[in-house]
Amino acid sequence: MRAAVLHEIGQDKLEVLDDVEAVGFGPGRVRIRVRATGLCHSDLSAMGGVLPQPAPFVPGHEGAGEILEVGEGVSGLKPGDRVVVCWLPACGACPACKRGQTELCLAGFMNAGTPNFRRPGGDLFGMAGTGTFAEEVVVDARCAVPIPDDVPFDIAALIGCGVTTGLGAALNTADLEAGSSVAVIGCGGVGISAIQGARLRGAAEIVAVDPVASRREAALKFGATKAVSPEELAETKQLVTGGEGFDYVFEVVGRSATARTAYENTRRGGTLVVVGAGALDDFLKLSMFELFFDEKRILPSMYGGGDVLRSYERTIALWRAGRIDLTELITHRVPLAEINEALDQMRSGTALRTCIEI
Repeated sequence: MRAAVLHEIGQDKLEVLDDVEAVGFGPGRVRIRVRATGLCHSDLSAMGGVLPQPAPFVPGHEGAGEILEVGEGVSGLKPGDRVVVCWLPACGACPACKRGQTELCLAGFMNAGTPNFRRPGGDLFGMAGTGTFAEEVVVDARCAVPIPDDVPFDIAALIGCGVTTGLGAALNTADLEAGSSVAVIGCGGVGISAIQGARLRGAAEIVAVDPVASRREAALKFGATKAVSPEELAETKQLVTGGEGFDYVFEVVGRSATARTAYENTRRGGTLVVVGAGALDDFLKLSMFELFFDEKRILPSMYGGGDVLRSYERTIALWRAGRIDLTELITHRVPLAEINEALDQMRSGTALRTCIEI
């Protein structure tokens, strides 16, 4: 079968090969025919070594498709079922799951260390234990979440990561109050989803901050009340909040510099939500005095900060009701053979989300 492969961490191009085999099928596992997958910035981060990922590997973790085969002991799934790939499945038995914090379950990460592809040259890993830049993938059955027939594969793929992460940051982690002022720093697919979440919650002012003009224009269509470049943020804070700072600021870049900017633009007693996935060696510096004196809440948001399966259901319900727009999030489409074009679109900021059609 075909798959896009990164041979070494640090390479900026993928090689599409047709001699890859999805392996690991057996009890408790399923084989999925991938139909659509989104390119998430986390894929680029893993390719560049920002996020830990063994190599060589098949990137992609935001995918949807249909079940081809189910292993022994799998219940609730059968061949032909339409599913979204969940890269962070909950085991249901660990302390985090028992507390109801299923997004913090580490069981899924254990899958990342086991190769789930093979080619004549040796084993290949899958991004976050999945690897959806491939025609087929074998995963734990808990990674395959059934979706209704009326949800297209491309929409379902977005729900598998970016939309769930951004919406959840506003709805779950921040638990945003109506009438509040909001700034979102970084307006790709996840940031736009956070903007939609803030709009759903009735935020009075939503300021989108991004260096790319096309993303700022898109943010206004999805619910932002203002869209500015990073250089214009200070002036906008003065205009919108009288200089006090925003009630909520979402950092959706994953860098200490932007997190520091987000902190400085959060009002005293306000909330900074850290959504971007950053590097292990990139440290955010805060003084003990400002932490104490400003009483700002700093809330990390992992995969939307809530029960993933419930978040999927909520997102589908909101999409069906026309309360959120997922179709327009997909600004580009490419076949798997042109995956490197999608990477260029992500790096340049021209794409909100690129759908790779498998």
